[in-house]
Amino acid sequence: MKLAIKIAALAAVAALAGCTDLKPLQAQVDDLKSQVGKLSSDLAANKAGDDSASKAAAAASAQAAAASQAAAAAQNTANQALAAAKAAQTGVDATNEKIDRMFKRSVSK
Repeated sequence: MKLAIKIAALAAVAALAGCTDLKPLQAQVDDLKSQVGKLSSDLAANKAGDDSASKAAAAASAQAAAASQAAAAAQNTANQALAAAKAAQTGVDATNEKIDRMFKRSVSK
C-alpha cells in the first residue's frame, strides 16, 4: 500500500512536472502558428504578384505582336512607295530623253 502511494505521488509529481514543461512547448506552438500564418500571407502576396506579372507579360507580348504587325504594314507601304517612285523616275527619265532628242533635232537643223 505504501508502494502504491509512493507510485501515485511520483506519478502526480511527474504529471505536474510535465504540465510545467508544456508552457514552453505551448509558446513554441503559438510561435509556429504565427510563423505559418505569416508564411501563408506571404505566399498569397507572392501569388498575387506572380499573377500580376504574368498579366503584364501577356499584355507586353500582345503589344509587341501589334507593333510587329504595324511595322510589317509600314514596310509594305514603304515598298509600295518605292515601287511608285521607281516607276515615276522611269517616266521622268523617258520624258527627259524625249526632250533631249527634240532639243538635239532642233539644234541640228
